[in-house]
Amino acid sequence: MRPRIFVTQPIPQPALDLMRDHGEVEVFPWTHRDISLDELASVSTRSHYLFCMHETPIRASLFDSESQLVGIGYSGPIPELHDLDAIAASGVRMLTAGRPSPPKDDPDGFTWDGYGLNPRATGQLMVALLLNCAYRVNEADMFCRANGFFQEMTMQFVGQGTTGKTVGLYGFGKVAKQAARLLSAMDMEVLYTKRTRLTPAEEAKWGVQWIGDPDELISRSDYVCMLVNYTADNVELFGEREFTLMKPTAYFINVARGRLVDESALIRALQDGTIAGAGLEVFRTEPPVVHDAYVPAEFRKMDNVVLTPHNGGATYASRGAQTLHTARAIVDDIKANWKS
Repeated sequence: MRPRIFVTQPIPQPALDLMRDHGEVEVFPWTHRDISLDELASVSTRSHYLFCMHETPIRASLFDSESQLVGIGYSGPIPELHDLDAIAASGVRMLTAGRPSPPKDDPDGFTWDGYGLNPRATGQLMVALLLNCAYRVNEADMFCRANGFFQEMTMQFVGQGTTGKTVGLYGFGKVAKQAARLLSAMDMEVLYTKRTRLTPAEEAKWGVQWIGDPDELISRSDYVCMLVNYTADNVELFGEREFTLMKPTAYFINVARGRLVDESALIRALQDGTIAGAGLEVFRTEPPVVHDAYVPAEFRKMDNVVLTPHNGGATYASRGAQTLHTARAIVDDIKANWKS
């Protein structure tokens, strides 16, 4: 008997093909929602392996007496999402291939070798959100679709563009580096703030200027981009005070984590014109805060807000590389441990 592998959401074909060479693969078919806890528990009674994406919860309900699970492929333990005690007690093997180390001659991952693809894609998406706001693409698109007729060279959708404008990178990690080189090429002044300043050589390499005081970065920027890593210490790092510091013509871009922002304060700032608009890739209402991620209704009603569904690594190369790592971990376990 070949092992049965359940994949918790649609993924690129190469990872599926690899697993199908070694087992029977079933894929959760829907793309508009995550698999529920009850559905996962049911799957565990008919599957030997689970292929999980990083937001898939792993709870004790997966390991009841009827479970047939012997292995779960995942990206690594996340205490907020995974019941680590239940996992340890279950005896089910947790399978992760890890991430490849960056090449020594390219520590920032710009070569096309599979390393750094997700930060690259997320950084490029951040720039796309910024450009959408700068040129009001989303608003103009909706107008053309709804109206049909238009006035050439209309003033209705004039934007502030990017040339000569200032972008503030609140945090400067892998994603920010990928974005910085693009922003500099768009004739923008690129500011950054982080706890530890880069060396002068690094600042020259990325084309960025350090601002030690985050408030100064916020007040000077035409686009404020949230890029810090989420920790328990920086919940709602950006709130009403920070939005008040922004220019009324400025845009807020978030591709980091929704929990970094006081979402109610952001909604108010957008509604009362404290800021001009926003580009949002992440939201407060997503795992682990809630199981079923959703976009608040207030954002969906605003023409000056561009929305994407936390999908920063959504390129075939990036998502393909991520899922192949997990698929290989499952296949390696099948080869080593499965008795047909």
